Amino acid sequence: MPLARAAAPSPAAASAPAPGALAPSDLRPAAVTLADVRAAAERIRGAVLRTPLVEPQAIRRIAGAEVLLKLDNLQATGAFKERGAANRLALLSARERAAGVIAMSAGNHAQAVARHAALRGVSATIVMPRFTPATKVVRTEGWGANVVLHGETLAEAAAHAHELALRDGLVFVHPYDDPAVIAGQGTMALEILEDAGELDALILPVGGGGLLAGCAAAVAEARPGLKVYGVEVQGYPAMAQRLAGQPVSVGGPTVCEGIAVRDVGELPFAMLRDMGVEVLVVPEATVEQAIAVLAENAKVTAEGAGAAGLAAILAFPALFAGKRVATTVCGGNIDPRILANVLLRNLLRDGRFLRLHLEIPDRPGVLADISARVAAAGGNIIEVSHQRLFASPSVQTAELELMVEVRDSVQGAAIVSALEAGDYVVRRG
Repeated sequence: MPLARAAAPSPAAASAPAPGALAPSDLRPAAVTLADVRAAAERIRGAVLRTPLVEPQAIRRIAGAEVLLKLDNLQATGAFKERGAANRLALLSARERAAGVIAMSAGNHAQAVARHAALRGVSATIVMPRFTPATKVVRTEGWGANVVLHGETLAEAAAHAHELALRDGLVFVHPYDDPAVIAGQGTMALEILEDAGELDALILPVGGGGLLAGCAAAVAEARPGLKVYGVEVQGYPAMAQRLAGQPVSVGGPTVCEGIAVRDVGELPFAMLRDMGVEVLVVPEATVEQAIAVLAENAKVTAEGAGAAGLAAILAFPALFAGKRVATTVCGGNIDPRILANVLLRNLLRDGRFLRLHLEIPDRPGVLADISARVAAAGGNIIEVSHQRLFASPSVQTAELELMVEVRDSVQGAAIVSALEAGDYVVRRG
């Protein structure tokens, strides 16, 4: 399965740096500094949860690295977006508070702005794409916001939100292209650095780039030697493409709707480019695997974007093997149906669900014999489809499909062998 890595080009890519010149890793963004992030941390103290940093031993065994998880899925709205929204709304003037705010979001920024607007007695309008999961729409409305569903993409929702802001005189709260929001998101890095001790790398998901830019800016000054990586999913590598100087080409269905962004923030892009931050691109299937690994082995619920950091650790084992790394479960607002499907699909990939197709003689006792062979090998049949009339090539045969629960792929292979020993033709599918 192809993987990609995109590094930000050096400002002096055409030649080596002159003596005394700054290397890309030494560059500092002018827009957001460590002082801004520290001021934001003081400003949002008490309004935003200081989330725990945990090190599940089961994740360590699976990843082959010491993996620390920053559980920002425990925020009141279930995601890190609380940080940036709280800082931005705390800076509203009296006139802006009276006018009200508007934001566009696929869900987590929406809920964060809605919550902190409600806490401050400010009216909030949220424009969300029509594809937004129902869970996020309901929760946003639950915080008292007026939700407007418009457009098929975040870009279309953003355009409509800007139109409403101009028409109604509302303050637009951008989810990532705003210095106050970026500084607020960067408070996560401060907490990680305070709690983690020594680290080899910090790995963070990238949508519009606000979280990565804010955290990278804080790390660049607070701990200059620490490597910071961004992570995007294969269908939406907009930041990686921009940093590599390539045209942006994104699209397609993804479980990572929270980072399915076409138009990255110009300020985060400039900051990440100047700091030489590298963005890793991971396959969709690896994100699904990470969601399942977190649920089963860390007892943590993560949405697709929230599991992207762990997905990068799983997708690039040689990069992180044996190292002490931190990442974030930055959101846990996954639709229950999608979570259930992801877990089931992962069981199939791991070989713990066995899907078998058999062409069998159409005579009494055959189903009982097959069931007995599966049971003797320790399998549990959880679904049966038996078709006589249409699927079979002969009137004397029937098509049987079994879904069998097994411990692992070894037991699955034993069940197939037991069936083949009974002269059944077995096809795995």
